[in-house]
Amino acid sequence: MESIVEYFKNIPSSHRSAILVGGIAFFWMLESAIPLVRFSYKKWRHAGINIFFTLTTIVINFTLAFLLLKTADWTVANNFGILQWLPEMPLWAYTIIGLLLLDLIGAYFVHWSEHKVKWMWRFHLIHHSDTTIDTTSANRHHPGESVFRFVFTTAGVLIVGTPMWLVFMYQSMSVLLSQFNHANIVLPKKLDNFLSWFIISPDMHKVHHHYVMPYTDSNYGNIFSFWDRLFGTFRTLSRDKIIYGVDTHMDPKENDQLGNLLKIPFQPYRKTENTGN
Repeated sequence: MESIVEYFKNIPSSHRSAILVGGIAFFWMLESAIPLVRFSYKKWRHAGINIFFTLTTIVINFTLAFLLLKTADWTVANNFGILQWLPEMPLWAYTIIGLLLLDLIGAYFVHWSEHKVKWMWRFHLIHHSDTTIDTTSANRHHPGESVFRFVFTTAGVLIVGTPMWLVFMYQSMSVLLSQFNHANIVLPKKLDNFLSWFIISPDMHKVHHHYVMPYTDSNYGNIFSFWDRLFGTFRTLSRDKIIYGVDTHMDPKENDQLGNLLKIPFQPYRKTENTGN
């Protein structure tokens, strides 16, 4: 465990980039071998749009990274946050508790908020507008959403009292698990069901991308599935009944054009079943 911690304390930027790119490449190839849906789409064009949003997220996170670093260092130096207040425990337990709490605040809670707060939903809608979900869809987030997701992550680090090595570990896991559960792959049903008791499995997350309520407002988790089960937001839906997208933006001119996707948060609001508004 100590060697893993030491690695994330000193993880080079090149390794973090390799995790992102390597994950996309791996799941991209896996999608060809065991696809859930045989999409009739131009895969490179679809990927191009989603990779554009991936790059904007990287730029925003890189630009604001010093705030995350300062926050993590401050919590440790000032003995502030949940982890800092807990009694001494084995390193493995400390790590698991930290990852769970970061996932709760930096992933589950912000995701839940994006579905319940109208102005946040306008930005998050871009992610849900994808009608051909594959591994590149994991990072399809409007730049505006990337900013407030960063804010929630930073708040999570402050509240949890997370050292930076644990933040790097969490972010690496988050990237890979998100690519995994968005990937257009089919696992044996029993295996997928088993995994869904611990982590967000592909089938579990695909339900969240069904185009209408109440399924859109369910399965908010990113790494761990405990939170959805604990807070009553867990739902299931048969694979063959899932239709990707969001009911207000099913026209390709709206969900498959980069220029329009960037403008959606600022367009006239449309009442939709998905927000409950």
